[in-house]
Amino acid sequence: MDWKNVTFDWNQARAVLATAEQGSLSAAAAALGQTQPTLSRQVAAFETALKVTVFERVGRGLTLTPAGAELINHLQDMRDAALGLSLAASGQSQDLEGEVRITGSDVYAAMILPDILTQLRRVAPNLIIDVVADNQIQDLQRREADIAIRHVRPEQPELIARLIGHASGSFYAHQSYLDRHGIPRTVEELSACDFIGLADVDRMIDYFKPLGIHVTANQFKARSANGVVAWELAKAGLGVLPMSDLVAQDCPGMVRLMPDLKMLSFPFWLTTHRELHTSARIRIVFDHLADALRSYVN
Repeated sequence: MDWKNVTFDWNQARAVLATAEQGSLSAAAAALGQTQPTLSRQVAAFETALKVTVFERVGRGLTLTPAGAELINHLQDMRDAALGLSLAASGQSQDLEGEVRITGSDVYAAMILPDILTQLRRVAPNLIIDVVADNQIQDLQRREADIAIRHVRPEQPELIARLIGHASGSFYAHQSYLDRHGIPRTVEELSACDFIGLADVDRMIDYFKPLGIHVTANQFKARSANGVVAWELAKAGLGVLPMSDLVAQDCPGMVRLMPDLKMLSFPFWLTTHRELHTSARIRIVFDHLADALRSYVN
């Protein structure tokens, strides 16, 4: 191995990769928590060290040169290897200190996790828990989160998942809405209600059809991609919303509609990376979440 030829700085390489993936110096600087001038100097230093031009300006933006595009493939391999090293090192840690990132939907992050984490604090008071409230599936392999609460089983072989159980969901409306419009007693009457729309209204419409509920997009007169906001809209009496029973059951004023209707059902999967599962702090949070969630869904 000729170590003398391995001279470039990883921080510079990371700056180049972030710029390529984020599309601009300003976005890359924000992603890395740096100032734009600092990141710009790192990119320039990388190009000088390797004697290659990675980016060229097109209007106000940056685009990769052919040489830059080839280098990016190698930088991505380096990034993946660095992440693998970080995962392996984290997996060997036996300290019950440090940060653990948990990701789940905005509804569960706001309405379920606080009580669970209060219990965890008593067991492991020195842990720092970062809750990532996001309805999109976070990438555990890239350490966007350490543990994920999901409704789908992951397919990646690097991840392990535990099926916690199945939760039920029903249609809910606030009493004030029902006072104005009446309580639906049949699927035909439910189909005539106003609904609260989530991120993808067309998907909701298709999801309702097997239940015999046929609605149009015009009936979703209040919408939000944020589940917590959508629930607040329903609590304000703006329409009907399907919601997890474990979230809705203790909410004053919210009425479960048509309890004899076939309930919505969805699985709870708890997921982490295989390497992280050997870490003491990840393992204790994972097991605590599993036990606590099991009491909710079973």
